Amino acid sequence: MKPSLQLKLSQSLTLTPQLQQSIKLLQLSTLDLNQEIERFLQDNPMLEREDEGEPETHAVREDGAPAEGPADYAAPTAEAPPAAAEDAPAGEPDFDFDDALGDNYWSEAAGGGRQREDDDEFDPHANVARVFTLREHLLEQLGLLPISQRDHAVATLVIDALDDDGYLTTPLEEIFELIPESLREELEIELEELQVAWQLIRQLEPAGVGAVNLGDCLTLQLKQFHADEAACALACTVVADCLDLLANKDYSRLKKTLKCDDEELKAAQTLIQRLNPRPGAAFGATDTRYVVADVVVKKQRQGWTVQLNEAAMPKLKVNQLYANILRQHRENGAGLSGQLQEAKWLIKNVQQRFETILRVAQAIVEKQQRFFEHGEVAMRPLVLRDIAEELDLHESTISRVTTQKYMLTPRGIYEFKYFFGSHVETDSGGECSAIAIKALIKQLIQNEDGKKPLSDSTIADVLGKQGINVARRTVAKYREALQIPPVNQRKSL
Repeated sequence: MKPSLQLKLSQSLTLTPQLQQSIKLLQLSTLDLNQEIERFLQDNPMLEREDEGEPETHAVREDGAPAEGPADYAAPTAEAPPAAAEDAPAGEPDFDFDDALGDNYWSEAAGGGRQREDDDEFDPHANVARVFTLREHLLEQLGLLPISQRDHAVATLVIDALDDDGYLTTPLEEIFELIPESLREELEIELEELQVAWQLIRQLEPAGVGAVNLGDCLTLQLKQFHADEAACALACTVVADCLDLLANKDYSRLKKTLKCDDEELKAAQTLIQRLNPRPGAAFGATDTRYVVADVVVKKQRQGWTVQLNEAAMPKLKVNQLYANILRQHRENGAGLSGQLQEAKWLIKNVQQRFETILRVAQAIVEKQQRFFEHGEVAMRPLVLRDIAEELDLHESTISRVTTQKYMLTPRGIYEFKYFFGSHVETDSGGECSAIAIKALIKQLIQNEDGKKPLSDSTIADVLGKQGINVARRTVAKYREALQIPPVNQRKSL
């Protein structure tokens, strides 16, 4: 074969760096966008923020509660200070009681960081209020008891074995075997002393801590109730021997087993419902995550209007000082020239991102006006293709816009994708949104008779009479998605 030259024409789709950046910015959430822009501001001297007053932020927590002040918006997740106490030593032969608790325990466990004697070394961040961990809360109570440092250290070993819910899932015998032999000899620890320390911890707050299982946890809490003795005794029997029957709401077998009537069983059940099956879950630093609304929906005289959240829009501009220097020294400004172009691209792409978000939000609100007027039961069926065709955009673009973008409305804050979903056909030839069906199911169950709750088949029949034909399996699927228990677990006395 001989080498030869050939000419060939072909077409290929190539994404320019500007287009790649536009796509990347579009799929970022507002918080991630701000982080990305901060990176650009640090790397590119040609880019800077506009100096403006801070407008209203419209920042809310993911659970829908409003953020408490500008600090929540500017720093949605703050790092908690280091834990107040280190784990008990596992292998050092020289045991030090202060090391077992951590050198910050006596100061920080009392409610804040330590203030140094030297004001110049004072760290204000060390005094920021924070949520106690379960370990710190128990150690604080332990420090108030009239026990020796040795007994305190033994009890600390048991506290360290508790899980996040406050349960002791590891047998004491196993904990005893895990203690290094050198530490066991230095403290002269015996298994019986671990058992004594465990019983001491079971008397601390929160009630139920140190339990080995759910029944034990509930029993510990019931023993601290100053309620009707008969009801309390019956409740103790239920949680100790009949917890499965109560969970399944098998009241007939419960009454037969306990030899009690409806009133006595109801009194015991009321006591049990007041208990906390996870006593330790309320402790520990929680990482509250915030979302920032990209658009704000309001009702005005002319109807529902959509506006961009100005606080969510970064105000960027080209640094005029560097731009002027570049104009005067173009021959020596090759690097700055590239950064100037990059800055212009970013400003344009950020603006285009928010324009696209606004267009999509306006289209969603236009199609879902009945939802804003009447709630979930009036939600219309909607798919990405409907919005894409209306705005002459690709479905993938709509998908990026509706992910991690949020709409603040009088009914709450919603992610854009919330307004899209599957549907079923009605008898009249129309369509009904899955969200509307879920709302109807929830409404029916909320209004049902507790003594005769509605089965999935009955709910399907009721919806069928309203012209919405759904199978029993579909009702069960939607009910489970709403985290509503089945009919046998909803029955009441």
